[in-house]
Amino acid sequence: MKKLISLMLATLLAFVPITAKATETAVIYPYDTAISEYWFAPASAEYISDGSAKALLLMEYSTGRVLFSENEREHLPIASVTKVISTLLVAEAVDSGKITLSDLVTVSEYAASMGGSQVFLEAGEQMTVDDLLKSLVVVSANDATVALGEYICGSEAAFVQAMNERARELGCENTNFVNTNGLPAENHYSCALDVALITRELMKHELIFNYTKIWMDTIRNGSFGLANTNKLIRFYKGATGMKTGFTGEAKYCLSGTAERDGMQLIAVVLGAETSDKRFAAAKGLLDYGFANYSVITPSLPSLEPITVLRGVGSSVKLTAQPVSILAEKGEKGELEVKAEISESITAPVANGSEVGCISYYRNGSLIAQTKVYTAEEMAEISYFSLLKSVFGRLLGL
Repeated sequence: MKKLISLMLATLLAFVPITAKATETAVIYPYDTAISEYWFAPASAEYISDGSAKALLLMEYSTGRVLFSENEREHLPIASVTKVISTLLVAEAVDSGKITLSDLVTVSEYAASMGGSQVFLEAGEQMTVDDLLKSLVVVSANDATVALGEYICGSEAAFVQAMNERARELGCENTNFVNTNGLPAENHYSCALDVALITRELMKHELIFNYTKIWMDTIRNGSFGLANTNKLIRFYKGATGMKTGFTGEAKYCLSGTAERDGMQLIAVVLGAETSDKRFAAAKGLLDYGFANYSVITPSLPSLEPITVLRGVGSSVKLTAQPVSILAEKGEKGELEVKAEISESITAPVANGSEVGCISYYRNGSLIAQTKVYTAEEMAEISYFSLLKSVFGRLLGL
């Protein structure tokens, strides 16, 4: 049966032009090529680094808590993992309405001249944002990345500046970008922690998972094949993304994401000696996270309306966002909930005014908080309205 499946897949591949090349060649991995032992290793509740990567980090998405780290702030080249922030800027432009997926982008001579991983765009060729983004994410196409950067910011230089500004906004203290592709360049670096922070921000855009989960696809009306370099997507249960990278300087890098039972994890591996060691480390980190932790979302306590002083009404409703709590599996101690809310608020009241917070404790220690806000607005009562109210009460007597 395996021989028959292999023969069928080989025949299929003969007719699908998988043409992304250079820094890391895209290869299709059929079912029977998952021969590396680490894919079949049982999940472990412990993770021990073997030192084959220069930096490692595991982060839980909803809380941003770091569950494992090694050399996480060291300045390192990150190859095409650089494109995580390029992708973030594109996703933000789409979600904000600045551009749309159906927009046609005309490829410049400069974008078409990019080497490395590419989809061989030609100067003057037009391609939708959708197909360019797919090319960026799935096969790490340098030409597609530059074309999108120019379309959003006017030039690659302006796009790189935007990348650095966005990184600083996210608190990335050990990152500096010189280009959009991560090819070796002086003063182009990041670190495992910053890569995780950028990846976490990208994960807020549901749009991106339409691309990062792709294993095989095509562009140019099916005439040009794409295959993902991220083996996690093919072989790891719950994998959702995010980006691989390789150069001789950076070695094998990965920002890998996965979701199980409502918990999302980010595993960053930088400077691994081989591709197999990169994916083995990512799998080990993710296995460790899923084996030891879970995310719970406790119910909010009842929020009674808050009294409004000098308002046209007597009270306004309150609201709060549910909080995600990262818990160690088998952790003992019941959750204690404490709401601290102002007794009253003075008009005028804006919708979304902060009036307190809800705190969650376990064994006496604060583990999470969420703020409480007004859910509606209320105007201040005017002098004439006040007189009207007074006279109304008097007449009522």
